[in-house]
Amino acid sequence: MVGASPGQLVFLLAAGLVAGVVNAVAGGGSLLVFPALLAVGLNPLAANVTNSIAQWPGYLGIVAGQRLELREQRRRIVLTCIAAALGSVLGCVLLLILPGSVFDAVVPVLVILASILMALGPYLKRWIGTPDADAPDRTAWLLPAVFLAGVYGGYFGGALGVILISVLSLLANDTLVRLNALKGLLSLVAATVTLVIFGLRAPVDWFDVAILAPTTLIGGYLGARIARRMRENILRWCVVALGLAVGVYLLLS
Repeated sequence: MVGASPGQLVFLLAAGLVAGVVNAVAGGGSLLVFPALLAVGLNPLAANVTNSIAQWPGYLGIVAGQRLELREQRRRIVLTCIAAALGSVLGCVLLLILPGSVFDAVVPVLVILASILMALGPYLKRWIGTPDADAPDRTAWLLPAVFLAGVYGGYFGGALGVILISVLSLLANDTLVRLNALKGLLSLVAATVTLVIFGLRAPVDWFDVAILAPTTLIGGYLGARIARRMRENILRWCVVALGLAVGVYLLLS
């Protein structure tokens, strides 16, 4: 947002750093950036597409940092990346061709659902239990689920990583560490699609992207170190509470 006040610039810098930390520790950092962009004056559509593009460097950093965990997953990577890319294209197209009133009506629901899913994440993990790395993936269910997650990511990217790790934990049999690395790669694929499509056709605020992208990346790096000491539950519930508050606010406004 060109012409932003010093206070707004500091606010966005802080939001990017905190979002990067939250992504590294608990996931769902994009749910922090979205309301921050709304607070500095962007409308929901512009805030959404700007947020999606600003997250891209952070996902790239995750993949670079977890590349060893992606080894020996070639078949799973190829199939799920194709599904995620196709779903993201559809989600982006839907965002661009549907009336703005549809986005205004759907986004509050998506924010609330993403927040609820993030709140249920630990309980889902306990219910799933420890995966058996030798068992085959439920591919017939996995690929459609990743495709739908990609549609969500293309249309509204908030908490995409939370949705992806839940899907992968349920339907892909492997260690959580390796699935988390795949989640980062799939998030990067979805973000790359949105970067290309939204960069050409959507009302992206590139000034805000220039502020958020590097700070989100730095926050992710710092968060990876902080995660060893900080309790994940505290950050998770803070993000859940904020996401629910933003969703209710958008629903009522």
